[in-house]
Amino acid sequence: MIVMKFGGSSVANAERIRHVASIIQAYKESRPVVVLSAMGDTTDHLLDAADMAVNGTVDIAKVEQLHLDTARELEIDVPAIKELLEELKFLLTGISMLHELTKRTRDYLVSFGERMSVRMMAAYLQKQGTPAKFYDAWDIGMVSDSNYMSAELLDEVWENIPKHLNDYKNGKQTEIPIVTGFIAKDKNGVITTLGRGGSDLSATMIGAAMRADEIQTWKDVDGILTTDPRIVKEAHTVPEVTYEEAQELAMFGAQVLHPRSMIPCRKTGTPVRVKNSYNIKSAGSVIVEKHSGATPRVTAITSVKNVTLIDIQSSRMLGAAGFLAHIFNQFLKWNISIDVIATSEVSVSLTVNTKADLTGLLEDLARVAEVKATKEKAIVTLICDASHSSSILEDAFTALHKENINVQMISQGASKVNISMLVDSNQANDVVSILHKALF
Repeated sequence: MIVMKFGGSSVANAERIRHVASIIQAYKESRPVVVLSAMGDTTDHLLDAADMAVNGTVDIAKVEQLHLDTARELEIDVPAIKELLEELKFLLTGISMLHELTKRTRDYLVSFGERMSVRMMAAYLQKQGTPAKFYDAWDIGMVSDSNYMSAELLDEVWENIPKHLNDYKNGKQTEIPIVTGFIAKDKNGVITTLGRGGSDLSATMIGAAMRADEIQTWKDVDGILTTDPRIVKEAHTVPEVTYEEAQELAMFGAQVLHPRSMIPCRKTGTPVRVKNSYNIKSAGSVIVEKHSGATPRVTAITSVKNVTLIDIQSSRMLGAAGFLAHIFNQFLKWNISIDVIATSEVSVSLTVNTKADLTGLLEDLARVAEVKATKEKAIVTLICDASHSSSILEDAFTALHKENINVQMISQGASKVNISMLVDSNQANDVVSILHKALF
């Protein structure tokens, strides 16, 4: 058995659905379980419809047109989608009367995208002569807590999923399960969403619980690349990375899998393969517990722009216990997460996402220290074997020195698989290019 996950762009329209269906059919001997996101921009359209409903207008035209036109183009009749569209209209009418959208209602609202997507795909596969059956996530036992918009799956999911899918795995059921990603239900039967990376988490949870041979996540590139090919045209596929390396890549800007989605497959050692839906013959990249051969010195280079550097310095706190604790408590108070940090006894330099409102945080920090915030920075991260950090940094800084680029901060992660450096945002692409040439 394998699990195949396709994102929203992969099922954005009739042409893409036909293509994904052909991929599913090519793998049907491997007994795939298919996890789908909502079609294209459906989630955004649903949220736009919600905003309009709060202001008193009920309009599902964009969502309705996309799904009915797609069904017409695929030459399928999907009564289940028409029923969901009626249910959606009824929900939006309620929102328009209350002029209110709670987190709970929002989760119910956005669930319509995934629910319509799986019905569309199952109907098309059936029309093509491939037995398929759609499942809402709760139909296979996906139960979560009630933290709406960012729910966590409960431990009982590990037992629930095999109860519902073992017949398929063992050959007693012929229909390919087409399952909604991103959503679940809580103990009270209320629909929840799994937050960022939710569809990836759905796929890895199913794959791990079923002890699948592998989990496949299908994208539009040949797997995980050494860097962004839009920056470096010589970027090439990395055949193998570890879970830890993949998590770091995701944390620092690469579109691999969301870090939290790695948790289930790490528990069981289930490999995850990143495949290209436009080049299905490519082996892609596989994510595993440990490298099968020698650990590469450098695996990939990634970058994150739109970063703010915060420098905190306090001679008053020299040697004082609790200086770092005080700083971190302010970040906790304002719910702002730190990306990279470097410290000394009386100073701390760290980076945060520039989109965050830093006003209150900076005011609180200024009460005990001198604080300076500088925008327009970027983090460039080397995913590497840090046991070779001296030689890696020698090559990296030699190359950057030749181009007169100064690194403003450096941090080696506790995971021992990343080294991050801070540069000006307008230098980020150049730095990535220089480092890629020097290290690959």
